[in-house]
Amino acid sequence: MRSPVPGLSASEGDKVSDSTPLLQDAPQAEAAPACCSARYNLAVLAFFGFFVLYALRVNLSVALVDMVDSNTTLADNRTSKECAEHSASNKVLHTPTGKRYQWDAETQGWILGSFFYGYIITQIPGGYVASKVGGKLLLGFGILGTAVFTLFTPIAADLGVGALIMLRALEGLGEGVTFPAMHAMWSSWAPPLERSKLLSISYAGAQLGTVISLPLSGIICFYMNWTYVFYLFGIVGIIWFVLWIWLVSNTPETHKTISHQEKEYIISSLKNQLSSQKSVPWIPILKSLPLWAIVVAHFSYNWIFYTLLTLLPTYMKEILRFNVQENGILSAVPYFGCWLCMIISGQAADHLRTKWNFSTICVRRVFSLIGMIGPAVFLVAAGFIGCDYSLAVAFLTISTTLGGFCSSGFSINHLDIAPSYAGILLGITNTFATIPGMVGPVIAKSLTPENTIKEWQTVFWIAAAINVFGAIVFTLFAKGEVQNWALDHHGHRN
Repeated sequence: MRSPVPGLSASEGDKVSDSTPLLQDAPQAEAAPACCSARYNLAVLAFFGFFVLYALRVNLSVALVDMVDSNTTLADNRTSKECAEHSASNKVLHTPTGKRYQWDAETQGWILGSFFYGYIITQIPGGYVASKVGGKLLLGFGILGTAVFTLFTPIAADLGVGALIMLRALEGLGEGVTFPAMHAMWSSWAPPLERSKLLSISYAGAQLGTVISLPLSGIICFYMNWTYVFYLFGIVGIIWFVLWIWLVSNTPETHKTISHQEKEYIISSLKNQLSSQKSVPWIPILKSLPLWAIVVAHFSYNWIFYTLLTLLPTYMKEILRFNVQENGILSAVPYFGCWLCMIISGQAADHLRTKWNFSTICVRRVFSLIGMIGPAVFLVAAGFIGCDYSLAVAFLTISTTLGGFCSSGFSINHLDIAPSYAGILLGITNTFATIPGMVGPVIAKSLTPENTIKEWQTVFWIAAAINVFGAIVFTLFAKGEVQNWALDHHGHRN
């Protein structure tokens, strides 16, 4: 590809590499068709893997309603009387048939939060191991372990709260390696101008897993009992693992059925972006300002994401006063919007880079700004429309939907700045980004002692301010080119 700026010397060309979508002077094989290709098969299998992963993560939040004795939760009832009850005209009475436990609200909080204490531990180790041995087995066994532990949830619940908390923490350990492992695999599989599409497809499975598992778990609890929630999703996870091990390879070179054209296309497109260094340049990584820009953006975005993921059902139940059946469906709607937005934004981002010659950093900045400031605006708006149920649901849905733009923004910027160490970089950023899941809901609960709309406005304002701050930091300090420390002495940008 020729430089869009004529008359530049080699050194000058190096300075503008961030404004060109592909590495210059790198020999490019003809693009291999997407249909039935090995790289898109990997994206689809990864999609279903993250679908299962998030189904395994969120199913407990639904099942817990049926696991807890309703008499225990009466003393903890915090339903606000500011809004009139908004319920369906035809209520269907439900008599739970599964075993019930005497767990108060604080105990339930520990059970739901224990997942993150395991999840945060394996982020960086997961990225490091994936960079050394590949992500296939690490991702596969991470999801398999989570699925198997999920099958033992009813037994752990019978053994006591301590056993269930320990089991959920172990599930978090298994899930903690998955995103870094997937990033590590894409560093060998995703051509630079297809990164947004491929990664948005694979990670969109997490949103659809949330969309499907929330109402499906409620239906299973309603017509059967809560134990089957864990049995069903656990078995689906094991089936996925078999397909993953059978059909996927760590790199294009080791794939058994990939076409020669596609293999050459992927390898040539990544030729000058990967490092052959055996050791990890930890000091340069930790001193990299573009990495810390991603850290701040990831932390900030997850503050809104986890606040809504854990507290949206609570807000709809206790403030807007939707009943359980409506709540399950309406809580899932925003994540359907986010899933749709992730798929569309991935296509749009790569289209802007290939057809319109937008620079990588321009695309990452614009999509991150939309995906962070947009949700902040509509989240604050949702807190100020009072008891207007339709508008509240609409604003919360728009807020979560716009967050899908970030999947083609900062979320994949690790692969732009250091593809060889993308798994490690994601492990670092996701370690910090897990903290909001641990402290965000706790802070929100402490800010809403009376559970009034005004108190929830404060919660939304804080989340929005953090998100805007993250968007500004990323816009100022992010980069779209491979960093010098991510290339060995033979590597070069142009």
